[in-house]
Order: sequence, then structure tokens, then C-alpha cells
Amino acid sequence: MEKRTRLTRDHVVRAAVALADSVGIDSMTMRKLGTELGVEAMSLYNHVSDKGDLLDGMVDAVFAEIDLPTPGLPWRTEVHARAVSTREVLGRHPWATPLMESRTTPGPATLRHHDAVIGTLRAADFPVALAAHAFSIMDAYIYGFVLQEVSLPFETAQETTELAKAIMGSFESGQYPHLAELTTEHVLAPGYSYAAEFAFGLDLILDGLERLHIGSER
Repeated sequence: MEKRTRLTRDHVVRAAVALADSVGIDSMTMRKLGTELGVEAMSLYNHVSDKGDLLDGMVDAVFAEIDLPTPGLPWRTEVHARAVSTREVLGRHPWATPLMESRTTPGPATLRHHDAVIGTLRAADFPVALAAHAFSIMDAYIYGFVLQEVSLPFETAQETTELAKAIMGSFESGQYPHLAELTTEHVLAPGYSYAAEFAFGLDLILDGLERLHIGSER
């Protein structure tokens, strides 16, 4: 007889993350999770106190996947890499984005992540207020971009082109000239990728923060 793996909180949380990735957070129920783990749903409450506790663990598990910046190293390089990592992680777990800052009992990985980001800025002599502004604007940009990116009705360049042409074909020539110009000269240009907009926006934010940082040192 095959020996069943002893269930732990970590097993439950990881299985919940995988299930949410597969079916979405709204469809992830304790009953479905129990089925995935081969146990009765009530058995899960030996490891999580309730659905909220499970969500806390899931969000913390997602934060644990994000590469941490290192205080003391060049701040721009570190926060840039952290932003890219955050976007990649949230792209793997699209259900997580609305939950990332909504939990009232953050776990150790969440707190470690936040402390490392703030610590990187403070080690670079960002004043406390500017560090707070930087942290806020970067996360607002990253989360907002991911929410928009995962909801787009296209994934490949071919799908983008087909959709753009279909939309343009639905209105008369000259009806929306600026939209047509942007679509024709930018979206339909060879090599276009919506993902490239993330790097442009991130650099724009970091350029602004760098100017403010330099100004704060004068």
C-alpha cells in the first residue's frame, strides 16, 4: 500500500496556489483543494484556520517567489530587477495581483520583501518620505501593468495584428485618425510587443526617482 505524504501547511498552501493558477481564485474552494490533496475538506482546517488564513499563506508564497533587492548594491539596478521579477511572478499567478496588498496579516516573506525594498532605497540615502513615494509608485505601476497585461484579448504578435486590423475595419476611414495613426505606425510595426511598454514605463519612473534622489542630496 502506497504511503500517503504527511500533509503540512506548506503542502496545503502550495496546492492552493497551483489550484488557483489552474481554475482562478473565485473557483478555488476548500472542497476542491481537499480533492486535489486527496483528503476531506475538513482535514485542511488542521493546517489553516479558515479561507482567509489560506489566502494569507498563498499571498506570502507568491511574495516568496519574487527576487529580493540587496541593500547596499546600486539601488536602480536592484529595484529594476525586483520590478521585473515581480511582473514575471504575477504573470504566473494572475489571481494574486489584487490580493498582494489587501491582506491584514502579512506573512514573513511579504514583510521580508517590503523591508528589503525599503532597505535598498534607504541604503542609497533616499529620505524616508522619498523611499515611501518610490515604493508606492513602483508597486502601483507594476500591479497596474500586470492587471492590464493579463486582461488583454491577445497574447501573440499575430493575435495583436489580427485584432488591431479587425477593430480598425469596424470604423470608417478618418473617423478616429489618431487611433488609426498609432495603430498603423506603432502597434502594427514589425517587432511590436506590448510587453516592451513595461520597460519604457519602468525606466521613466526610475529616471524621475533618480532626479528626485539627486535633488535630495544637495
